[in-house]
Amino acid sequence: MKRKLFVTNFNKNFTGVSATAANVIRAQMDSYDLALVGRPLPGCPDPITVKQARAASTDGAIWHVRRNTEMRAALWARDILRLPIKIVFTSAAQRRHSAYPRWLISRMDAVIATTDKAASFVPHVRAVVPHGVDTALFHPAQDRAKSWQALGYGGNVGIATIGRIRPEKGTDHFVKAMIDLLPDHPDAVALVLGKATREHQAFLAGLKDDIKAAGLTDRILFPGEIPAQDLPALMRALSLVVQLPQYEGYGMVPLEAMASGVPFIGYEAGYYSAFSAQGRAGVIVDTPKAAALAARQILNGNVDKMGNIARTYVIENFSAKAEADGIDAVYQMIWAQG
Repeated sequence: MKRKLFVTNFNKNFTGVSATAANVIRAQMDSYDLALVGRPLPGCPDPITVKQARAASTDGAIWHVRRNTEMRAALWARDILRLPIKIVFTSAAQRRHSAYPRWLISRMDAVIATTDKAASFVPHVRAVVPHGVDTALFHPAQDRAKSWQALGYGGNVGIATIGRIRPEKGTDHFVKAMIDLLPDHPDAVALVLGKATREHQAFLAGLKDDIKAAGLTDRILFPGEIPAQDLPALMRALSLVVQLPQYEGYGMVPLEAMASGVPFIGYEAGYYSAFSAQGRAGVIVDTPKAAALAARQILNGNVDKMGNIARTYVIENFSAKAEADGIDAVYQMIWAQG
């Protein structure tokens, strides 16, 4: 009989945490009596409510949580309702948590860290398991040029940054790099894929003013947030992904690009250096100017070569299947302990 596993997703927005949870769930579905709790995720079972999860946990289960609200709900089920569940938390943050999350994490039965650095900030770490990407969902295009043309953004070469439009995500650094790069590549179009919340509308307006002053309004575009189901097709149409955040807990975008046969440029953030395959699949830089220089070098004949290396490297080192296997080892440890 399959063991019961409840995976929570309480965030209505599709975030990096949502993407990693969905990748793993799709790889886990055949192994457990699995239910998604909360909000839907692409390619995953229809979710049940927290109340339904509690009712189904009376004979024992693992609850796998990834956010503060989810930890709180699981603790209520275990410690107040006295349900016989074990709680597993995945931690990606590469900095010290604030007091309340630290308390929540201290109450977990097991913690899975995504990197050694992340593990250094939390207790009860049972394993370090890097996030992986769904290499079946994210795959290279048969014809990159045709895939890009089909999107209708113009030009022949697509470059993108993906994430919320705000200073922490380095959107302004991307824009500076593209203002430097694009005059030398008249066939390229850059996309800022994400949305700005109300508090960052002035930041967004400033970026658009800079772009207008550079005469690049028709070549640095803001399509908004891309629905999760549309992202794989867009990703494999790109020639380059550029992520320049000030801080990143882990960072799934470069992995999704690499699985799609697309090289990346990034700052020393998250786990980007580990993804880069010593510069063969991605390039780590430290300024917008350096990002523009690296982009010139990649676009001048290295896209396909680096993209092929990136795809192979992800399959061998950062697949969702490998992550699911690492997580399963922790589950088995918990079940063996009763």
